Amino acid sequence: MNAGFNEIMWKQFGASIDMLENAISSCPADVWSGEFKFWYTTYHTIFFLDYYCSSDPANFAPPAPFGFSEFDPAGVLPERVYSKNELLDYLEFARKKCFDLLVGLTDELANKKFINQFSDYTMMEMLIYNLRHIQHHVGQLNLVLRQQTDSAPGWVSQGRKSY
Repeated sequence: MNAGFNEIMWKQFGASIDMLENAISSCPADVWSGEFKFWYTTYHTIFFLDYYCSSDPANFAPPAPFGFSEFDPAGVLPERVYSKNELLDYLEFARKKCFDLLVGLTDELANKKFINQFSDYTMMEMLIYNLRHIQHHVGQLNLVLRQQTDSAPGWVSQGRKSY
């Protein structure tokens, strides 16, 4: 895999992750656990960022205190509201996992299959799917912030953080 391509992919993933972090940080307490359940959309987005960056989805396990409620077909929410700090910590965990995957991406890994009950994609397609998923939910979160607080974080063109 071309190192320049890996860097470009990281910069764009990093930008999406930064935008998610900015939305989390900008969210006031009353919106966090309000009717929209900002916390839950945040959790859902981070959970799947983590999962979709797994080269072996059958053996995926989120870090504590997070569980597998996202896989429940009935749409059961987690047992409790997660705090901003918990989700920012999880976001940092998932950001590092994504970074490691992207900087180490080889042609072989890019073509490896990511198979679960819903998908049969290559890792490269799953990466693009993952990027779209993050941005979809960042857009929702920013819309809620704009509607509830008349303010939302701005666009991030490239991720700033490397490891």
